[in-house]
Amino acid sequence: MTVPPPADQPGFDPQQGQPEQPYGQAPYGQAPYGQAPYAAQQPMAPQGAMSQSDERMFALFAHIGGVFFSFLVPLIIWLVYRDRSRFLDDQGKEALNFQITLAIAYVVGAVLAIVLIGFLIIAAAGIYAIVGAILAAVAVNRGDNYRYPWAIRFLK
Repeated sequence: MTVPPPADQPGFDPQQGQPEQPYGQAPYGQAPYGQAPYAAQQPMAPQGAMSQSDERMFALFAHIGGVFFSFLVPLIIWLVYRDRSRFLDDQGKEALNFQITLAIAYVVGAVLAIVLIGFLIIAAAGIYAIVGAILAAVAVNRGDNYRYPWAIRFLK
């Protein structure tokens, strides 16, 4: 059990029976929650270049992830790693362009589904998405740059 200091010491609040404490400071000079103060923390080191195996792995995720989550996976990988790797910058943009092209094909197919040809467009786009992602994944796993044959290059 801790006993508060006597009332005649400076910083004592007689109404609460405890010493006054500035906001954000722990009692009796202790560090809050056992951590070092904020000013003593070291800044984060800048991130360096990536290894080739990491580059190939994330490029593979960018191409394969688009099959399951559309343009979100290539977008996230491209935004996070574009400054750390030229290969990921290139392949992330390529995968993102491909997924945007597929999204346009799916929308056109959905609109044309009224006249029944849209179902064929959606099926063809789905098959092309799977086959194209597999071909791209094999190529980037070897370390080659891959270009989709029928993709609109929105990002250059």
